[in-house]
Amino acid sequence: MDSRITEQPSHYNHLERMSVGEIITAINHESATVAGVIQQELPQIETLITAIERKLRNGGRLFYCGCGTGGRLCVLDTIEVQNTYMSPPEMIQAIFPGGINDITNTRESKEDNLEDGWQQLQAKQISKNDIVVGFSASGTTPFVLSTLRHCQKAGITTASVVNNPNAPISQASDIKVVLVTGPEFVTGSTRMKGGTSQKMVLDMISTSVMIRLGRVSGNRMVNAKIINHKLLDRAVRTFMERHPSFQDYNKVETLIKEHGSVALTESALGLSVK
Repeated sequence: MDSRITEQPSHYNHLERMSVGEIITAINHESATVAGVIQQELPQIETLITAIERKLRNGGRLFYCGCGTGGRLCVLDTIEVQNTYMSPPEMIQAIFPGGINDITNTRESKEDNLEDGWQQLQAKQISKNDIVVGFSASGTTPFVLSTLRHCQKAGITTASVVNNPNAPISQASDIKVVLVTGPEFVTGSTRMKGGTSQKMVLDMISTSVMIRLGRVSGNRMVNAKIINHKLLDRAVRTFMERHPSFQDYNKVETLIKEHGSVALTESALGLSVK
């Protein structure tokens, strides 16, 4: 029997006999436990975020490293953070088996490649100024484990987010976040509670770091990219709320389009908010 908690049998059985109502009630019950697990690890998550902030302030970069669900969530976070906070694309990057262009590739055998992750990092000129954070529900994924071990040998700061205690990947990490979410509703399907917990931690990491780096003002996304009408409208309304003397929606819209974001428009006009 696999000793990893994420591989232990579900607390539920005969799932095929359940009604839709019974299935979603049980899934929701299991998902509701994830926040409590994360609550227990907040001190370690704070330590991780503080380390990441320090690296980025000093000109370093954050690299996520993951496979499967965790890896895809990492790639998603790197995309979202650029759109939401206009962070430079090189600031937060993801290392995925075969490269991020393989994100929709279901050939999970690439998870067993022991050199690919390190080779990708070398191609990006990884250095001691950077930090690499591995995500793995099992805590044993060869791609992630090998990449972190290579980093440690090179003196690069490492961290990890896993869902099993005493995981090898944790042992290859300077900062360890361990989220024991327990057996999955469908045995071994770690895209469920395991994936949910990883997504929540990714949200905490990127949101906290961007706030700390000054890319949020008050509680507003003043650096969001204007990539569609919804975001343009939000930016215009945000600008007008922050600067009540601007009453002409169309004029503000023109200014936002010209400068590219609320923050850039404020900077160009020499405006500040108390």
